[in-house]
Amino acid sequence: MKKLALTMLLALAACGGGSRADTINRGGLVAEKIGNIPGPGACGVKNAYRVTEAAGVKLSQPATIRLATAQRLDSWLRNHAAPIIGIRGGGLVGIQVAAHYACRNRNNRAGGRLSEHAKGNAIDISAFILADGTQITVLGWRGRDGNVLKRLHASACGPFGTVLGPESDRHHQDHFHFDIADYRSGPYCR
Repeated sequence: MKKLALTMLLALAACGGGSRADTINRGGLVAEKIGNIPGPGACGVKNAYRVTEAAGVKLSQPATIRLATAQRLDSWLRNHAAPIIGIRGGGLVGIQVAAHYACRNRNNRAGGRLSEHAKGNAIDISAFILADGTQITVLGWRGRDGNVLKRLHASACGPFGTVLGPESDRHHQDHFHFDIADYRSGPYCR
């Protein structure tokens, strides 16, 4: 039995899995290294991670993103989103992930520029989940949760290079798009 366990560990190490170095679990960021994800054309992610939690906030589905994207999300949730939500509903415990890595163009337009999602640089969030089960959905932008959503959106501008929401275009009516693209002129926030 011990020989079988050792053989399995050696096999995992040989294929790049099973090492503690491949898992991050510190300060509320929980992520497992996937490695390189090759894609057609310019798509793909170098050193991708599967993130299940950031700043102690659970993701509704694992997000495949770069570590730099995960770290920005972790920092933003900890330093901005959680304090903005405060103790409402018992505090922030989860986010509804609308999109993460996908090999596609911006807004899924044929012939358009490659999306930051196609490089693992982006995550889309459609709702913030509170401890009591309440959800603050981005669809509530013009409703009773509008003020908190506008504060969340504004607070992401800077930590992220691109921040898009309901007032940016028809493609972002129901979610926030955050990515880590760098622009010489500074963050692009709409």
